[in-house]
Amino acid sequence: MENTSGYRNIKETYKIEGTIGKGSFATVKKAKHRETGVRYAVKVLSKKKMNDEEKLAMQLEIDILKQMDHPNIVKLMDVFEDERHWCLVMELMLGGELFDQILEKEQFSETEARESCRQIIDAIGYCHQQGIAHRDIKPENLLLVSKEVGITSLKIADFGLARLLNEDSFASTTCGTPGYVAPEVLMQKPYGKACDNWSIGVVCFILLSGTPPFYEEDNFALFEQIKACKYDFDVETWKNVSAEAKDFIKKVLVANPDVRLTCD
Repeated sequence: MENTSGYRNIKETYKIEGTIGKGSFATVKKAKHRETGVRYAVKVLSKKKMNDEEKLAMQLEIDILKQMDHPNIVKLMDVFEDERHWCLVMELMLGGELFDQILEKEQFSETEARESCRQIIDAIGYCHQQGIAHRDIKPENLLLVSKEVGITSLKIADFGLARLLNEDSFASTTCGTPGYVAPEVLMQKPYGKACDNWSIGVVCFILLSGTPPFYEEDNFALFEQIKACKYDFDVETWKNVSAEAKDFIKKVLVANPDVRLTCD
C-alpha cells in the first residue's frame, strides 16, 4: 500500500526487534537495517504522553543530537516522525551503563579511571566547543560499546537536559541529578558550561574511590554540603591514589566555576 501520510515509515528501512528498555516517555527497541544488517537502538517517544513544553524540549534534544559527531558521544543515525511518535535511530550500545560497572567493580584502578575520564572530557570538551552544556553527566548516562571492550570505549548519552549556550549566555534552570549537580546550579545563579566539569569531577572521584564525594540521605543536607564544597579524601580509601589524581579532583571540585579546570 502506498504511503500517503507524508511521513517516512521506519519499518520500511528497519526490522524492529525486541524491547531493550522502557521509560516514562520512551521505549527503546533493537532494530536491524534491512539492507546492511547492522543493528541499532531505536528510541520510540510517544507524543501523546508529552505536553507542549516537553515536545519543544524533545525537538531541541533532537536538534542538538543531529549536530553531534564525536567518537565518545552516542550517535543519532536517523529520525522518523509521525503524528504520534518520534523514532530516534541511535548507535546500539551493548555494554550497559558505567553505573553498572561501578556497582560490579566498586573501585577502579587509577589507569581505568584516567581512561574513562579522558573519554568523558574529550566528549564534553567537544560539546562545549559547539556551545552545548550537557547538564546531566552521571554514570547512568555514560554507556559502554560492549562488555568485551569495557571502559576502553565509553560514550555519553541522554541530551534531554542539554542547552545551547554561547559565550555571553547562561542557563538559570535548576536541573541535573542530586549528587552530581554543581554548586552554582543549586544557588540558582546564572551558570554556564562549567557545571559539566564539576559533574566530571564527581564521576572521577567515584571511580577512584568507589564512594561519592557528597552524600546525605536528605537532599537539603546534600545540597548544603555541595554548596559548601565539603568533601575529603578518606585516608584508607585514597592511600594508593596518586597525588596527581587528587590534584585533578581538587581543581575540578571547586565551588567557583571561574577557577574550575576547563576541559581544555
